[in-house]
Amino acid sequence: MRKIAAGMQKKVWQIRPVSREATTLAQALEVSPLLAQVLINRKLDQTEGALAFLSPKLTDLIEPERMYGIGPAVECIRQAVENRKKISIYGDYDVDGITSVAILWHLLQLLGAQVDYYIPHRVDEGYGLNADAVRQLAAGGTELLITVDCGITAVEPVLLARQLGVETIVTDHHQPGPALPQAAAIVHPRLDPEYGNPHSAGAMVAFKLAWAVANACRKGAQLSPQLRQYLLNATTLAGIGTIADVVDLRGENRVLAGYGLKALEASNLVGIRALVQTAELHASGVDSYAVAFRLAPMLNAAGRMGHARLAVELLTTGSEVRAIQIAQYLKEQNRLRQKHQLDIFKQAKQRILQLGLNHPDRKTIVLADENWHTGVIGIVASRIIDDFYRPTILINTADGLGQGSGRSIEGFNLYAHLEACSQYLVSFGGHEMAAGLKIDREHIPAFAEAFEACAGQTLNEKISESCLKIDAETRIADFTERLMKELNFLEPFGQGNPKPLFAARGVKLIAPPRKVGARSDHLQLSIADASGAVRCIGFGMGNLEKKLLETDTFSVAFEPQYNTFNGRTDLQFVLSDIQFE
Repeated sequence: MRKIAAGMQKKVWQIRPVSREATTLAQALEVSPLLAQVLINRKLDQTEGALAFLSPKLTDLIEPERMYGIGPAVECIRQAVENRKKISIYGDYDVDGITSVAILWHLLQLLGAQVDYYIPHRVDEGYGLNADAVRQLAAGGTELLITVDCGITAVEPVLLARQLGVETIVTDHHQPGPALPQAAAIVHPRLDPEYGNPHSAGAMVAFKLAWAVANACRKGAQLSPQLRQYLLNATTLAGIGTIADVVDLRGENRVLAGYGLKALEASNLVGIRALVQTAELHASGVDSYAVAFRLAPMLNAAGRMGHARLAVELLTTGSEVRAIQIAQYLKEQNRLRQKHQLDIFKQAKQRILQLGLNHPDRKTIVLADENWHTGVIGIVASRIIDDFYRPTILINTADGLGQGSGRSIEGFNLYAHLEACSQYLVSFGGHEMAAGLKIDREHIPAFAEAFEACAGQTLNEKISESCLKIDAETRIADFTERLMKELNFLEPFGQGNPKPLFAARGVKLIAPPRKVGARSDHLQLSIADASGAVRCIGFGMGNLEKKLLETDTFSVAFEPQYNTFNGRTDLQFVLSDIQFE
């Protein structure tokens, strides 16, 4: 069940107008007009494109050889395997990096390569390829170093590897810097402006490289049964990494994520099975929500609270006993992460109110504390945006050199604004919506001031509004069993393909609302309009109980879903917002 907390920031509803083409598209696709409207909202207004979206095929994936740098990388790997060179895979500590490492490790193991992996420690080493790790790997006999989900800006570490006699293949999807590393090969979806999917996740890049290597190693027209099973497993790993990295889930990202979820049930990776079991899920029922909010947080907990190498071990081990041990440990680490997250959020929220950073004229939030766990502050920044809707950067200053994580709002390029204030930073990197940085503690006040001034030049009132993008205004009775089944065709949901959000206006209570939850902060209510009635749950909306009782009619924005309780399944609206007349 998806929980959507009610924040402090008032939301502006943007209800998409009814399209005149919806009826025609619905007839062509033989679906409900409401589903056709949702497809049109996602710019799928042509029958062919809509059909491809609703029925994705693996043949829709771009051939791996078309990605920039794949050819030289495949040849380099093939020679390393043949010559029994020691290969080390160097990955990031998040889920995208973890799954990317596992994808290539399994293939190289299958090919008989001498292969190991290295994951930097989030706190001690930070993001990306670093010089100390390169020296350690070279001293350990590494002859070929393959980076995954990192490395495109690691000009000096790659040069150092070359000087130490280590060849490097860089595979990455992050923003390239002004100069590229002098690697034996660079595999990157953004380096060819004609490539069809510049927004590939790191796991997609690793999957494409593995696919191309498998093609190069096949004997005859068909892949061997072992390689076919491997690629089936790899789609699951890549699908999890793609969903967790919050890339645009349209086009081939959608294809890979969707097939990865379908292939999960047939996966013979003991680590995946242990992860699903420990999360109390069924393999056949794992959807994009389960990946994003149940499985990915457990995998991420290793890197956030300790060392992500443990999560890679989970995805690469052949021991069922060891896999269960690791999965249970990660579950406990995730619980610890949740506690840290809640504590930091409460402290940050109190400080925001004390310092007046919630003032309407204020554009950004920058806060620092020596006790805030580095592995958690990025998630807390996201929660702060939910409540205050401002680009937010939180910084841990425990060692004098601050390590920060930032999150952004739609329309505000966080990476570009950090670049504009880079004179105050030791280093930074990331995306438009999320970034990390290092900064000397004494420079934080000046940076915060410069960041605020820079944001003031670009953030207008419209961008600063927290908006709910609503697919259609509906009646309660519109949500028939047929429509609910059709809405499932839109899975997997994520960036670029959010779960459909609807609005019902002029509804009324048909029973007193009831506070629920351990802290009575959630709200259960039953509503009705002229067409029918339905039960609702509003997470974080417990404070609205009194106002609802004092109101005759109101409007709700919601996600429809089926809720099963005590063996009974009923329609339920999960509320995103309530507007009073």
